[in-house]
Amino acid sequence: MGLTLFKPETKKRCPLPLFAAKVKAGFPSPADDFVEERLDLNDYLIERPAATFFVRVDGDSMTGAGIHPGDILIVDRSLEPLSGRIVIAVIDGAFTVKRIRIASNEEILLEPENPAFEPIRVGPGSDFQIWGVVTYVIHKAVRSS
Repeated sequence: MGLTLFKPETKKRCPLPLFAAKVKAGFPSPADDFVEERLDLNDYLIERPAATFFVRVDGDSMTGAGIHPGDILIVDRSLEPLSGRIVIAVIDGAFTVKRIRIASNEEILLEPENPAFEPIRVGPGSDFQIWGVVTYVIHKAVRSS
């Protein structure tokens, strides 16, 4: 995965309207026309600015987790990479985004979420490091053709 890191810009504020009415994913309901509050995505998506970075996804090994090429991942370096979390890792000099599985015998697997890809076993001699835990995925609802 080609990695391009971005630091969040938290000094600029951009509060946008947040409507009190929720959007139904099932049957529609009458819309409410009032704004409950203003929402700044920095406040909503970034808990620890000093430990947070953004990275753009290249590749399709995580499409089953809703992570697609071109998506932007919000990554928190301060979170513990518990088994089952999606992480940004470096293995033998290559960056990757995968779901980490830590077996009871301390074996580490980096699992893709696409059956076309094989899990990566982290061997005892591997140069391996976790860069952070993915907290949010940002992607367009409509992709260009």
